[in-house]
Amino acid sequence: MAEAQARPKGFKLLKAALRTRKSASMLAFGFSSGLPFALLIGTLNAWLGEVKINLATIGVLSWIGLTYSFKFLWSPVVDRVELPGLAKIGRRKSWIVLCQAVMILAFAALALTNPVTNIGWFAIFAVIASFASATQDVAVDAWRIDVADEQTPVELLSAIYQFGYRTASIVGGAFALFLAARMSWSLVYLLMAGFILLALFVALTAPDTERPPKGLMNELLSQPGEIQPRTRLVALAIVLVAWAWAIITIGTFMVSMLGAQQEGTKAPSVADFTKELGPWIIVATVFVPLVVAATMNWLKARGKSVTTEADTSHSSGRTAANQMYGALISPLAELSGRLGWGVLIIIGFILTYALCYNIWSSFAFPFYLDYLHYTKDEVAFASKIFGIFMTMIGISLGGYLFAKIGRFPTVLIGAILPPTGNLVFADLAEGGPNIDAFAHLLRLDSLAVALGSDERMVRLLLAISYENISTGIALTAFVAYLSSIISRKFTAVQYALLSSLTFLVGSLGRGVAGEAFDTLGYATVFRYTAAFGFLSVLFVSLEWIRSNASERRSAREAAGSSTSAEMSNPTT
Repeated sequence: MAEAQARPKGFKLLKAALRTRKSASMLAFGFSSGLPFALLIGTLNAWLGEVKINLATIGVLSWIGLTYSFKFLWSPVVDRVELPGLAKIGRRKSWIVLCQAVMILAFAALALTNPVTNIGWFAIFAVIASFASATQDVAVDAWRIDVADEQTPVELLSAIYQFGYRTASIVGGAFALFLAARMSWSLVYLLMAGFILLALFVALTAPDTERPPKGLMNELLSQPGEIQPRTRLVALAIVLVAWAWAIITIGTFMVSMLGAQQEGTKAPSVADFTKELGPWIIVATVFVPLVVAATMNWLKARGKSVTTEADTSHSSGRTAANQMYGALISPLAELSGRLGWGVLIIIGFILTYALCYNIWSSFAFPFYLDYLHYTKDEVAFASKIFGIFMTMIGISLGGYLFAKIGRFPTVLIGAILPPTGNLVFADLAEGGPNIDAFAHLLRLDSLAVALGSDERMVRLLLAISYENISTGIALTAFVAYLSSIISRKFTAVQYALLSSLTFLVGSLGRGVAGEAFDTLGYATVFRYTAAFGFLSVLFVSLEWIRSNASERRSAREAAGSSTSAEMSNPTT
């Protein structure tokens, strides 16, 4: 018998995967996710600033950012609800297509609305677009994990997703600004809506996975040995109260930002909100459900508060409660049951892995322009054009490393590089003596002079090159690893919940970092954030050890089962 053909690695794997419909669809989905984010979070500010909109709009823009931070709150709907009329095109595709259609209409509405005379409607259309964009992200993340296989592994799909996302950042950022200098903002946003329409056509041809059978959750929860309905109801009530408090708190804050401000009163601040209430929202929406889910696993493992026979009740109330339990608690129960105490390592990994670039990214322009005194043209080229291409190189390297050296070595590299990048920026803040020495060693300073530039620009480009390449590798590693630990039974909820932690820690950290930059200076804060960022190396190492131990344990159990089977069926 011929031996099975070995799975290709490195560029051979990349080449093979890019021939598939899944990878082509992933590129389009990455573009469709990145474009609205770039248009709503960054480019929209340029439009509003150009037409002299007052500072009250900052509240609306802050609201737009919060939809991405708290998308996990409605992720159970995306995971469980079957869309009437659209469900036949696919489990995940139906949600992706719906969100893309809403974004097209919302961007068209923005294009047809004058923000100077109709800022209220303009804000509403922007929020609708951001809500649809964040919801699309939930569905796209779930799709990526669901369709991954040996030919197109999740690591490669994650790299392709990041590549499409960063391409969209150029289109929605630098290219949109380029167009806006030559045509009206309305035409620019209509053109961007056209790009999303192209992505919608690709989505219609993408493959998808089957939806679980209807009534499966009721059937599973009615089996003997499951948690009793009354206990499940108590657990569900605790989680619902915690989530309701979080949703009401966030909703109240959002409404207050849109409301008219009385003279002499301070406008609501997202930084203050995330600093004061953000940690409690994380506790309410993540840790409370996680503790409840772990408690349910503990009771079930010890045979306490469990049913002794099949539950034959099929009331509408019981069905609704089971569906809510399956949407809110079962995903975390599965995660904590499968990972055990390792779920705390995962949370530590998530909170620290993206810390460096999540916190300081909002302060990049003030650092370059006000502190280092680079011109706007220099910063635009270095950050928006040169920097994004460096990020794409990093993303490509991340995908290659995953295929070539494996998962954990790549994740570890992604943990080490960004904190080191903060040390590079600390050097830049102090005049760049080490960067200059490196540039001189490679004769890059002489090359810059020959090309009509100077060592100051070389200094900036080298710092941005290192940061963006390392960030590209780290982001690819982060998305791919997080995707690999998600259960396909609860894809949307688990991924949305865990990935949202990175947005929340970024928001919380930026509130603290802003004050620290003012009081301690850039170089000192860069070194502090690098030190905290290196904590991710510890969590990655702990997770590597835990994962290897789990794999060895599974191998021993499989070997034991095989031996038992051979002994019970001796060969004659």
